[in-house]
Amino acid sequence: MAFVFLNALPFLTSAQSTHADVKTISTAKKNLYIDVHQLTPGKVSFKDVAAAHAKDLAEEKAYGVHFLKYWVNEEKGTVYCLSTASDTESIVKTHAKAHGLIPTAFYPVTDGPEAAMMGTNSLFLDVHYLGAGKVDARAVAAAHEKDLAVQHKYGVNFINYWVDEKSGTVMCLSQAKDSTSIINTHKEAHGLVPAIVEKVKQGE
Repeated sequence: MAFVFLNALPFLTSAQSTHADVKTISTAKKNLYIDVHQLTPGKVSFKDVAAAHAKDLAEEKAYGVHFLKYWVNEEKGTVYCLSTASDTESIVKTHAKAHGLIPTAFYPVTDGPEAAMMGTNSLFLDVHYLGAGKVDARAVAAAHEKDLAVQHKYGVNFINYWVDEKSGTVMCLSQAKDSTSIINTHKEAHGLVPAIVEKVKQGE
């Protein structure tokens, strides 16, 4: 895989975990995270990411991480990984040991109720940057209900969303025929237009 790392996290000092590390991680509280890899546009295939994900699954237990799902935009070279872990360092160590691909961003998130996929429309992940301290999970839940109330008008099926209250970032996963349908749904529902809408493939 011809990957380019655009950033690296400074706290990554070793891909190895000691026995003490594993014991600490295994008893720590688990949090939900989305980590983002910004790789080389046009040089990332879903097949390669699936292979890297399989390596993550082989290493995750040692660091107390559980990878749940991932989404790939091959054209832009973006990979989003959803996992539970005690902290971000545990995720970085898992990625480093598994394949060496270090995330460029982390979002500690809470999620909403997950809906089932329907039909054959494409998957999209849209991202709202609302500003640090300017959004909370309750407000996003209310906005999501408004999306659900009008989504049928535009042929959209919202599946789930994730909120990072600290940074004010919201990510929404949906099915639609195109990105315009998603933007128009958000516009009518609550007026919060996403900064990014990416067509993605999902893996688990």
